[in-house]
Amino acid sequence: MKFKNARKIHFIGIGGIGVSAMARMALKEGKKVTGSNLAESEITSELKKLGAVIKFHHDGENIEYGTDLVIFSPAVPKDNPELLKAKKIGIPAISYPRSLGDVSENKYTIAVSGTHGKTTTTAMLADVLRDSYFDPTVVVGSLLKKEKTNFIHGNSKYFVTEACEYKRSFLELKPNILVITNIDLDHLDYFKNIFDIQKAFKELIAKMDEKDYIVCDPNDKRVAPALVKAVSKVVDYTTQGAIGLNLKIPGEHNIKNAFACLAVANILGINHSDAIKSLNNFEGTWRRFELKGKTKKGALIYDDYAHNPTEVQVTLKGAREFFKDKKITVIFQPHLYSRTKIFLEDFAKSFNDVDRVIVLPIYAAREEEDKEINSKILASKIKKNNRETYYIEYEKMLNEFNSDIFGQEDVILTMGAGDVYKIGEKILGNNKK
Repeated sequence: MKFKNARKIHFIGIGGIGVSAMARMALKEGKKVTGSNLAESEITSELKKLGAVIKFHHDGENIEYGTDLVIFSPAVPKDNPELLKAKKIGIPAISYPRSLGDVSENKYTIAVSGTHGKTTTTAMLADVLRDSYFDPTVVVGSLLKKEKTNFIHGNSKYFVTEACEYKRSFLELKPNILVITNIDLDHLDYFKNIFDIQKAFKELIAKMDEKDYIVCDPNDKRVAPALVKAVSKVVDYTTQGAIGLNLKIPGEHNIKNAFACLAVANILGINHSDAIKSLNNFEGTWRRFELKGKTKKGALIYDDYAHNPTEVQVTLKGAREFFKDKKITVIFQPHLYSRTKIFLEDFAKSFNDVDRVIVLPIYAAREEEDKEINSKILASKIKKNNRETYYIEYEKMLNEFNSDIFGQEDVILTMGAGDVYKIGEKILGNNKK
């Protein structure tokens, strides 16, 4: 059963950023949508307003009569009762990445891949194409700032989507244009090493043909090996003219993301100056160096999703370039025991552009506790690099943090892929200007 043919779809893990985008797409296409999630959220509330019927527990009974397709998050275990029920009664069940592949089959697909920068680049491309009346369908791994959604319905053949390498999910896609922002070490709970990651990219590139395009930096030593057997045209995004480019969001990494967008715009025949204008108006996405507000004493509160050493380092370098004369305090929540353990020394060197670091307990997400690693170890490593560093428990930080000691000369940046953003929201809720 293909996504396009289904009339009633049940989504397991409907509150996830990816699965919820497909649920929005289904609702927009007039399909009946049911779903399950372990917790309520803004995302599930919005889906309910759009007509989705959602249960906040997992039970086989959640799959209603007449359901003809089940879509599940990759995080859902194989013994999930709803998956088992679907199998028992013969309802086809496909993963979220497979459902993206179904959509991709019938569209001109622009897939944005890479270890870092996927979300921002996808969102930038969405603005460039929409401003030039290409009317694309868009699936992005965050909430677009203006629209407050992770899905945009378009009426054209163009489909812009993130292409995630984790568990080789992006192999469900067949891109017409593939953007590779970069290739770096990450997801080492799945990949063995950098060569394994490069192999996954090679496998994706092997699905493309001569009329397709690969937009990347072919001189990047970690990208180049993935291109060895490419038959598609390789477009070097670093050669794009950028006269007039003046982004609202900071960082050299975002300039590179913009270059990739300009290369795609050129392939599609979009006027270069129009693309520059769209990029200059781009305001970012949810949880990507996002300004959350200002305290009564004038401290700025930002939030960012960065969760591996390279992302942390380039984001903080960008923050320092943006706020040359301010004191920057980072509240960092490490994400995954495996990532923290493997990249411990790299994380310790990633905070050199800030004045103060507060480290929270590790956000375990899908993992069991690993007693060989904890945030106190990370905090002590950061401190050895002459950073003012503290370890504080999450609940204490959430409920007792005194933002009154910060004033107009301060920037507070919450950082991580877990729920650290709630601390910034709590500060502003208690102390909003």
